[in-house]
Amino acid sequence: MEQSVEALCWENGHLEILNQRVLPARFEYLIFNSAIEVAEGIRSMVVRGAPIIGCASAYGVAMEAQRLRGTTPTEFASIIDEAFKVLTESRPTA
Repeated sequence: MEQSVEALCWENGHLEILNQRVLPARFEYLIFNSAIEVAEGIRSMVVRGAPIIGCASAYGVAMEAQRLRGTTPTEFASIIDEAFKVLTESRPTA
């Protein structure tokens, strides 16, 4: 029976990322709940490769946006800008 593997999964408001550090010995998903956590996952090489780093970062911003529902436009813009900054600075290569 063929089994599919997803590098990223959006589940119940959080992001699950396939831990690429333990491949191919085992499949392990780590849970991320914020842009800061995603940035750490990128820095620690849980997720590798430009396309998937970009996708994980987009999910990090989405999680922040969800968390900020009900804030003022000024608060929202400030915190989202910080999320973008943290994620932009997280890439460990190039």
